[in-house]
Amino acid sequence: MKKPKNEDVSLDMTPMIDVVFQLIIFFVVTLKMSDDKDTTIKLADGKNGIVLTQEELPPSQLTIDVARSGRVSLANVTMSKSMIVSAIKKRVAAYGTDFPCMIRADKATPHKYVAEVMGWCTEAGMWKLSFVAIQEHKSKN
Repeated sequence: MKKPKNEDVSLDMTPMIDVVFQLIIFFVVTLKMSDDKDTTIKLADGKNGIVLTQEELPPSQLTIDVARSGRVSLANVTMSKSMIVSAIKKRVAAYGTDFPCMIRADKATPHKYVAEVMGWCTEAGMWKLSFVAIQEHKSKN
């Protein structure tokens, strides 16, 4: 049976528009999460460390904030041990152990909190850790 030549063919675009809006919402939310950090953390002086800019770090990086109160967070969202370990395991599964895992601790944070987070990282399979500090640029006067 042949189709008549003058039959209109139409395509319902509603599902496609729904999918596009869902993708836009997803990318807006994830972009916002990646830029958040705990603003209460005051970093220690890292004058002897390697200087890296945000542009030099891959998008796969994971930065864990540790406040002086012991609060541990990712993207300024408080996380428990199981949540941190789960997030690191997912990154290890996706990228191996080659992604940067950085601990950003307040300069007044007791070492026991930082050591605890380091233990969680090791438990999740990540043992290459870096620490975030600031480097002041002093003028030569």
